[in-house]
Amino acid sequence: MCRGVLKRWLRAAGAGLEGSGGGLPLIERILLARGLGEAERSAAFLDPRLTHLHDPSLIPDLDRAAERMLAGIRAGQQIVIYGDYDVDGVTATAVLYHTMMGIAPEARVVSYIPHRVEEGYGLNSEAIRQICESGAGLIVSVDCGVTGIEPAIVAAEAGVDLIITDHHNPPSSVEGLPRAYAVVHPRRPDSKYPFGELSGAGVAYKLAWRLATLASGSAKVRPDLRELLIELLALVSLGTIADVVPLVGENRVLARFGLSRIKHSGIVGLRALVDASGLSGENIDSEGVGFKLAPRLNACGRMGHAREAVELLTTTDEARAAEIAGQLTRQNGERRRVELEIFGRACEMAESAGMTGEDRRAIVLADESWHTGVVGIVCSRLVERYSRPCILMGREDGVCHGSGRSVEGFSLHGALVSCAEHLVSYGGHDMAAGLRVSDARLGSFVDAFTRIANEQIPVERLCGSLAYDADALLPELSVEAVRQLERLEPFGRENPAVRVRLRGLRIVEPRTMGAGGKHLALRVKDRDGVHMRLIAWSWGERARSLPAGRDIDAIVTPRISTFDGVKVEPVIEDVMVLPV
Repeated sequence: MCRGVLKRWLRAAGAGLEGSGGGLPLIERILLARGLGEAERSAAFLDPRLTHLHDPSLIPDLDRAAERMLAGIRAGQQIVIYGDYDVDGVTATAVLYHTMMGIAPEARVVSYIPHRVEEGYGLNSEAIRQICESGAGLIVSVDCGVTGIEPAIVAAEAGVDLIITDHHNPPSSVEGLPRAYAVVHPRRPDSKYPFGELSGAGVAYKLAWRLATLASGSAKVRPDLRELLIELLALVSLGTIADVVPLVGENRVLARFGLSRIKHSGIVGLRALVDASGLSGENIDSEGVGFKLAPRLNACGRMGHAREAVELLTTTDEARAAEIAGQLTRQNGERRRVELEIFGRACEMAESAGMTGEDRRAIVLADESWHTGVVGIVCSRLVERYSRPCILMGREDGVCHGSGRSVEGFSLHGALVSCAEHLVSYGGHDMAAGLRVSDARLGSFVDAFTRIANEQIPVERLCGSLAYDADALLPELSVEAVRQLERLEPFGRENPAVRVRLRGLRIVEPRTMGAGGKHLALRVKDRDGVHMRLIAWSWGERARSLPAGRDIDAIVTPRISTFDGVKVEPVIEDVMVLPV
């Protein structure tokens, strides 16, 4: 039980005092709650700068990789970028493509993206063999490959240099790394790089930066390449936000500066994607990326082939870009339809199998009718609903193949490592992973995985949790104060949207709104008679349980509404009805 609320309410450590916080402004209390109370740290966080980025050469093997790539460009070798099929992999591919073509427009650069369903995640030995046979002089992986032992052997035997760039969980020792020409990874066992949480696109960008300095012949990048590197931040922000890496440190810098460039990007395909997503008239934030841009880029990888997304982000043909962007929008609509079907069926199966109770703290399901390109995103919805790790797989020819998503504090990749004896293959990181398991071993895998989840996930966390930063009073939620809170954007993992707890409010008037009364607006007042309207999306059905005259505590996200004037209308995340 969650004590009368939808989720457990968790107050951030250091959230400050009750109410007005002893005179501290709201923004200062929020920073304090997030461990940013020191003036120097808070200043760096609120005012990130590109000069805060670390020297790329600090990443192991990065200089070696950049030197080899530049030599390949100048020698006229065919260079193949081998990318992953998700947004992070697609944008990382485009970053290196644009950089190499910017250095030498005549460079022979092509890309290869594996088919999500037919080939699966990561470096594929057969694909590497075919790429080598096609005349490639150099292969550069992005967002994959750190566990690709066999593919590296295939490339070496063919006499083709392989450079691996990745950010997924690496082997625990240097000896476990693939025997490639270079393995560029900020969290290699021997790495001393100051920030290990870069996305695949972030690692590719660091490599692109070093390539640019080498091509310029000095630490100062020549003007055209400097302009290109700034432009490519837009792609890096897409990959960084879509891959749900922590939006702190370097990731915050990359995302902040990249988001500001998306709307007016010089990249033809990115502009077409913005137009197709209906965002051309809006400022684009992490929410716009997560809910509109990224799903479209992901859709072709899930429902078709992600090479079209790479083409979109690398083409200079405006008509072709518009055509692909429109196609991605249609595929995204189909993806949502399939996703809803799988979600409904998975909920039924999980509940009937007893996977949603306290004695089984993980959901692992397989079905022959499920589209393996969509199951990952359905996992995210199941995690949100049932607050436990989830793995969903399609089934074909005696093998189950799919994806998993996790909850904070439970390493999905670590659990799969512990279950490796039951698996055909696996890869990923703490929060998301892909895997294959034979039908014959599925039952034993489910039992082993569930046992690990039961051992590591306390019962009380199955309720889910809702963290808030601090208590606040209605008068503190002024337009000016909320504008200050917007300086904490972009929001995402480890830097969530600000939430505050409002206590002792009385409901003055509840009113449903939207088509069919889907949403709810609550006019409330505090003990001093200060009024404010709170918005609760998709809460229309709860209107009867929140009548006028009832007292509540609420956790809200402060938001500014520009509909019918500029005003603060906080969004309700959860409510506790107080006893009469």
